[in-house]
Amino acid sequence: MNIPIPTGTFDILPFDSKEEWRSAHLWAYVEKVARKLAQTYGYEEIRTPLFERTELFQRSVGDTSDIVSKEMYTFEDKGGRLLSLRPEGTASVIRAFVEKKLHTLQAMHRLFYIGPMFRYERPQSGRFRQHHQFGVEMIGSKEPISDAEIIGMLYALYENLGLQNLTVNINSLGDKETRGIFREALRDYLRPHLAHLSEESQARFELNPLRIFDSKDERDKEIVKNAPTIVQQLNAECADHFQSVCALLNELKIPYIVNASLVRGLDYYTKTVFEITAGELGAQNTIGAGGRYDGLLKQLGGPDLPSIGFATGIERIIQTMLKQQVPTPARKRPDVYFIALGEVAQNWSFTCAQELRRNGVVCLQDMSGKKLKQAMQLANDARAEYTIVLGDREIQEGICELKEMDSGKTTKIALAEVPLFFQTRNKE
Repeated sequence: MNIPIPTGTFDILPFDSKEEWRSAHLWAYVEKVARKLAQTYGYEEIRTPLFERTELFQRSVGDTSDIVSKEMYTFEDKGGRLLSLRPEGTASVIRAFVEKKLHTLQAMHRLFYIGPMFRYERPQSGRFRQHHQFGVEMIGSKEPISDAEIIGMLYALYENLGLQNLTVNINSLGDKETRGIFREALRDYLRPHLAHLSEESQARFELNPLRIFDSKDERDKEIVKNAPTIVQQLNAECADHFQSVCALLNELKIPYIVNASLVRGLDYYTKTVFEITAGELGAQNTIGAGGRYDGLLKQLGGPDLPSIGFATGIERIIQTMLKQQVPTPARKRPDVYFIALGEVAQNWSFTCAQELRRNGVVCLQDMSGKKLKQAMQLANDARAEYTIVLGDREIQEGICELKEMDSGKTTKIALAEVPLFFQTRNKE
């Protein structure tokens, strides 16, 4: 019986000739670069559960957001508790921060996570029902320099991976007071156009009119084109903060565009919001985004600490790398493939392979039970750099043939020298 994979999900495989972006070695490479970058910036890893109490996301992300209203995987467990698979990472990190009272340990916190998120939406290029994110959260600083560092860190990740044609979009949503004033100004502008808005935007008109800027409906886009912008409503403190962030990005020589219609889809954002796009992904071209969420900790029962972060989709990073033909590391090749004919030869190969592995040499031993010609084909399929074929004669004489698979060149070598040969070669 063939049971297919659920719609909107995918397997990450050792290799995939048809869908290269699903190759495990590419994922491991991107995650390695991300972890190294996080450590360079002084961030420490946090891991949270894949599911949380549904109210966590309702209170943090917002009931009016698409994530909560349309996209969450929500279920009732056997104890009658309403739980949801995490649709994003920030809420879980903040929940853990509050619950474990991490604020009592130190004043500043820099945290990062890597893992799957879940959203029920129509699968399309770069968007899946299970997707994976690398994200960071900085908790404890309200200064513009922290905003610039976060944006610079995300930009540096893409640079380190070799991505090109990047566009940084940045905006300010101001504070609670600013957004209240802007909502009314926006409603006043939209009210004469209300009947012409999409059904979804009409619903957002009262609940959260800022979300109308996120609409993909062409009629809505045309209507909001001339709408007032929140940047025009910023008070002095928020305007100074935003100008300082932009000045710091200039110092870092990070090119950016002030995008007055950028609002992001989550309710917890305040002041700085940003996203980075890559044209190669088409309509779904945002590869990373984030912003400041100064009130979220207090909202979830913690101390009133300023916070900012970002998240970036690993799928979209890898797809962009491949579309831009960024050089990527090849899969690691086995150093040596042992083909042993006979029990004594098998035992020697097994012991030698264990010694080599302890010294970091990648070894495979043929366990197929096939004849020599077929076993050599398996060594070739495994992309081994060398093969060693052993039988009773080789064991008795203490000498074997080392075959370099790419060139076909063979070299005689004493069995006792095999470990030293590969250990020395591995250090070069």
